Amino acid sequence: MARIAGVDLPPKKRAEIGLTYIYGVGRTRSKSLLYRAGIDFDKKIGELSEDEVNRVRQILEDEGAVEGDLRKEISMNIKRHIEMGSYRGLRHRRGLPVRGQRTHTNARTRKGPRRGTVANKKKATGKT
Repeated sequence: MARIAGVDLPPKKRAEIGLTYIYGVGRTRSKSLLYRAGIDFDKKIGELSEDEVNRVRQILEDEGAVEGDLRKEISMNIKRHIEMGSYRGLRHRRGLPVRGQRTHTNARTRKGPRRGTVANKKKATGKT
C-alpha cells in the first residue's frame, strides 16, 4: 500500500483516482502529477513501483501545501480575516455565507437549523 503525504492510498484504485484521496489533490492536479512523473493514468496504485511513488511524493512536496499544511493555511486565512474585521471575517464570525450568496431564503447549510419563534410554537400547541 502506497503512503503519500500521510495518507494510505487504496491499492485497487487507478492512480488518477487514488491520488484524490489526498486533501488538496483533485482530478486535475492528480493528472498533472502523474504526467510530470511519467506514470500512466490507468495504472493501479498497487502496481506502482517504489521509485514511481517517490517521484510523485517529491513532485507533491515541491508543488505546494497538501493535507495538514493546507488545512492549517486555510484556517489561518479565515482567522486573519476575522481578526482584521473585514466583511468576509464578519460573515465567518456570524456563520453566514461569505461569498455573496442570498440569505433571505436558503443558506440553511451555513446558518444551521431554523430556530422557531415563540409565537409559532404557541400556535402549533394550541391547535392540537
